[in-house]
Amino acid sequence: MKRTSSRFFSAAAVTGAVAMAAATAGNAVDSEVPSYQEFKAQTFKDVDGQYVVNGDEVVGKERGLRSYYEEMTAAPSTDGLIINRVYGGDDKWSSSQVANLTYCVSTKFGSNYTAVRNVMAAGGNQWEAASSRVNFVHVSSQDSSCSTRNRNVVFSIEPTTTTQYIARAFFPSTAKSGRNVLVNARSLLNSGSWSPSNIMAHELGHVLGFRHEHTRPEAGTCFEDNSWRPLTPYDSASIMHYPQCNGSSSNLSMTSADRSGVRSVYGS
Repeated sequence: MKRTSSRFFSAAAVTGAVAMAAATAGNAVDSEVPSYQEFKAQTFKDVDGQYVVNGDEVVGKERGLRSYYEEMTAAPSTDGLIINRVYGGDDKWSSSQVANLTYCVSTKFGSNYTAVRNVMAAGGNQWEAASSRVNFVHVSSQDSSCSTRNRNVVFSIEPTTTTQYIARAFFPSTAKSGRNVLVNARSLLNSGSWSPSNIMAHELGHVLGFRHEHTRPEAGTCFEDNSWRPLTPYDSASIMHYPQCNGSSSNLSMTSADRSGVRSVYGS
């Protein structure tokens, strides 16, 4: 999650250009679309080698970034909450896996460990309260060896010092090597009007497969791509909608549409 809109996300200008070219389809001139190398050069590459787009979403390494670029420059689809799409299907967990989304919280958070652990639990509780089928399970015995290499958990919560974002997450289709939620604890715990638990719930929304609500045309800004399916009517107050992208929520709280959306995917 990115706090400000002045540098909304890495490669914002490039992504905007790609979006404009895609939106105008046949009227676009080739020169309006940045080359893949230009796009790559302006996209933030994290410490683990994964590229981050749209503020807080990882697309993997080189192969994933190229796939994302190709989706962005393809013709757009004519078609509250929206779900990511991969290979023509919804990007979601199986019913058995979503009921047991195990995770660890790295002890490398040091003095912030307890606070991050509690914020993570509170963020997960919001989705669990919306759908009884969703269950985030903290495996504390794995906290001392908490990384994407740990096969005893589905994903890991790890610290980062980057100022590119407050936290970043992944989608269900992400390979195990990329399944981590990286958190700048200092930024998370001093996030002003944005509740830390709401920020974490936003990131866990991505973990469940949900996209940024502001990529929908109704937002009028911050377009990302068309690889999604609507689950509810557009919701400017959605927990998945950045306030700085014409959102109507000041604190990222979960809405009734968000709760309806997760139930439509995973059940009540």
